[in-house]
Amino acid sequence: MTFERKGSEMGGLLRLARGQDRRLRAGHLWVYSNEIDSSATPLKGFEPGQVVDIESAQGKWLGRGHVNPGSLICARILTRAPGTAIDSSLLVHRIKVALALRERLYTRPYYRLLFGEADGVPGAVVDRYGDYLAVQITTAGMERQREALVTALVKVLRPSGVILRNDSAVRELEALPRYVEIVHGDEPDVVALDEGGCRFEVSLTEGQKTGWFFDQAANRDQLMRYVGGKRMLDVCSYSGAWSVRALRGGASAVTAIDVSKKALAQLAINAQLNQVEDRIDSLQGDAFQLLRDLRAQRERFDVVVLDPPAFIKRKRDLKEGALAYRRLNESALGLLGRDGILVTASCSFHMQRDQLLRTVQQAARHADRSLQLVQQGQQSPDHPIHPAISETAYLKAFFLRVLPTL
Repeated sequence: MTFERKGSEMGGLLRLARGQDRRLRAGHLWVYSNEIDSSATPLKGFEPGQVVDIESAQGKWLGRGHVNPGSLICARILTRAPGTAIDSSLLVHRIKVALALRERLYTRPYYRLLFGEADGVPGAVVDRYGDYLAVQITTAGMERQREALVTALVKVLRPSGVILRNDSAVRELEALPRYVEIVHGDEPDVVALDEGGCRFEVSLTEGQKTGWFFDQAANRDQLMRYVGGKRMLDVCSYSGAWSVRALRGGASAVTAIDVSKKALAQLAINAQLNQVEDRIDSLQGDAFQLLRDLRAQRERFDVVVLDPPAFIKRKRDLKEGALAYRRLNESALGLLGRDGILVTASCSFHMQRDQLLRTVQQAARHADRSLQLVQQGQQSPDHPIHPAISETAYLKAFFLRVLPTL
């Protein structure tokens, strides 16, 4: 079943099964394949990324978005305004609305500009590095709109370069190929950014994700309260955001651990850029093994930061991933002295906040340590949360104090 929209592409109609519209009415933007009335609108009749109108079983219009018949999340709503076309004009509007928030929050142009569903652009993430933009597209619909998205970004921001970092494994869920491509302007060897008064350099084509983890910036701001005159261990340090900021914030020394030799080489460069290279050491290898080695050497630290990659990427990985979080936190607690501070984070959506705290508490009991939860953190405000989409609230951080055993 098709419909014609003036000034837009030919689209289709997707009808939900009876009783499957409650989540959309509550504000969610996703439609799952098992929620479709497959007899009225079979998914096999649609092309990946096609624009569709979505309606309830009673024929009430619910929104317009993109469909992908081969994905578990088979449709994502981009607009609830009847008559609105999904085109470059809509994307320009969404970018301007998102930019207004970031310009209110930040004085310098280093932040996540677009955060998918939370900014009304499902399937698109854009990080801003001054005059350069790094873009990740994760859905067939936005892939089909990539030219319109780039055109809109260039129109609003006039960047020197736009890089598509479409090399994420999540693209495989939508049967999309992985690639990195310069689609506008030039490609710099590295770009510089400022965070907390520190200068960092990152590669937009070779770094993890888009090159930088802006989501932890607010938690790194909070770290400054705890590091003055202290010795810190930075586990899964990547290119040194936590380490360098701690040293510039008054830490006496930092030991950084990461499995990537390339990341540690970039950490050394960032340390030199901030004149703190004489107070930082790095260890390359598996974090679990290196923590055991440090324990065997009777090393002690005043602050330990744990910012690991996601141990739980799918719900079925929850049990195994929770065990990995417990082991990592238990090892870290064994290296903290009395009155030490543990900063522990998880970017695994499926590890909910209360479960992460229980896991850390279990680690404390195994290590015969008593903890005090001093402060909690979440993703930085340039990663806003959609109130109806819990999946947009993925990052948890705890600042915990080690007490004398009770």
